[in-house]
Amino acid sequence: MGKFAFAWRLLAAAALSVSSAAVSAQSLPVTVDASGTTATIVVGDPALPLADLTLSFDDASGLQASSLGVSAQLVSLSDSALLARLPGLGLTPLDPAFPVLITIEPPALGGLSFHRSVRVEVHTHALSYSAGSSYRLFKAPLGGSFRDISDEIAPGSVRARGTTGGFSQFLVLPDLRPTGSVIAQKIAWLRGRVDLLPPPEQPSFDAWLDTVASAVAAGQYADAITALDAFRARAVARAGSPIADRWRAARDLDNQAGELIAGAATLKFSVAYLRDFGQ
Repeated sequence: MGKFAFAWRLLAAAALSVSSAAVSAQSLPVTVDASGTTATIVVGDPALPLADLTLSFDDASGLQASSLGVSAQLVSLSDSALLARLPGLGLTPLDPAFPVLITIEPPALGGLSFHRSVRVEVHTHALSYSAGSSYRLFKAPLGGSFRDISDEIAPGSVRARGTTGGFSQFLVLPDLRPTGSVIAQKIAWLRGRVDLLPPPEQPSFDAWLDTVASAVAAGQYADAITALDAFRARAVARAGSPIADRWRAARDLDNQAGELIAGAATLKFSVAYLRDFGQ
């Protein structure tokens, strides 16, 4: 048995043995390095990591290891509080091969800020990649509900990538929900974000979402993707003014542009998945 396979068998066994009535999570060591607009995070023993993360910022200020507030936990598969935060009524279960919750919660006085979005990659040898993989990258605010933010699932063994306009908690999970329902939820989430924009900015974004919804319903996936590209391009072009595009650790700003950019990216991923692999 290879060293990675052995390590992950031990990890899975540990997860299965943890009772939710006793200990709901076990802290894991993390090693953080940050420079410029990129941060790398190793979860577990650096010589035999359980996972590694890469954060790629569009434009960051104050980015350093101490300003990210990174922690990781091995969670119980029967942690009822965590399970209640997952979507799909059991269709997005914790995977016993990788029951790892990663939290990035920058301290309020740590000085971190960024404009627009951050690309997040979670890479692990615990999971096996195959074409049409059901693994997804999920994100949630502390104590809040998780949602799929995936915009790419790549081999090596699994690299789950997504874009976000903020932080804080991440899981890699199999998603067994019908892709059509996932698309509908992502459209609804984006509509909610559009409703928060200055009123003059809303009609164009709403029109593109209308086009996406009708195109997907008609199986016209190229038209849906074209509309999403236009949606994202306008969010980028209008970022800063008149659409707010800054996140900072004080949590006193709404990064509207970043959330629109991220929402369009993950919706495009799901539309392309439906086109290529069906429900």
